[in-house]
Amino acid sequence: MNTPSNLQYTKNDEWFDSTTGAMGLTDYAQSQLSDIVFVELLVEVGDTVAAGDPIASVESAKASAETYAAAAGTIAEINEALADTPEVLNSDPYGEGWMVKVEGGEPSDVMDAAAYEKFCEEREQ
Repeated sequence: MNTPSNLQYTKNDEWFDSTTGAMGLTDYAQSQLSDIVFVELLVEVGDTVAAGDPIASVESAKASAETYAAAAGTIAEINEALADTPEVLNSDPYGEGWMVKVEGGEPSDVMDAAAYEKFCEEREQ
């Protein structure tokens, strides 16, 4: 499981980069979903979101899931490329697979990488 130490994580398997305001789906989540075939972003630039608000709907060969905002703020940018290349969430969830970027991002109820890894391990048991 890839869990970059510079990011923050939620119990719903989203990540947040407080430096850039980017957020998305974790490597753990994409591995559980398997081959991602569709991504629909549910927010637009200028929208205000609270931590926990739905930001995207993701479908895979196995299941569908909503992705939630890991931080509150104003949507500054959305990754429109995901509509055409949803599989990037499988290959690069922390890079090209970012979903949205927020300004004024205030995370809520997040964990550091070590705590998130422990959380994921406990769920596997």
